[in-house]
Amino acid sequence: MGEASVKTTLRIDFPNGIRLGPGKADLLGLVAEHGSISAAGAAMGMSYRRAWLLIDEINHMFREPSVVTRHGGKAGGGAELTPFGQDLLSRYRSMEAAARAAIDADLTYLCDALSATKPD
Repeated sequence: MGEASVKTTLRIDFPNGIRLGPGKADLLGLVAEHGSISAAGAAMGMSYRRAWLLIDEINHMFREPSVVTRHGGKAGGGAELTPFGQDLLSRYRSMEAAARAAIDADLTYLCDALSATKPD
C-alpha cells in the first residue's frame, strides 16, 4: 500500500460554525462539469433535494453565491458556478494540493510503517 492510495481530506471549520470540505467541493465541481444540480447530485449518489440543500447552504456561506440556476423552459434549466464559485473551488483544490504536499514525507513514512495485516 503506497501513499498514493492514502486518502487525505481537507475540511475547513469556520468560526461561525459553517464547514467547507471535500463533499461540498466535489458537488461544486460536478455542477460545473454537468451544468445541473440534479446531475451533480446523481453523480454523487444523492437525491436532487439533498444536492439542492447543499448548494443553498454553500450559496449562503459567503457574501457572494457560488452557484446560479436557470429555470426550465424551452431551453431547459441548469446551473453554473459564478465567478466567485469558480474561484472558491479553485482555491479549495489549491489548498488540498498544498496540504497534501506539506504532509507527503510524513505520509510516506507512515505508509512504510504500516503493518501487513489489518487490525481487528
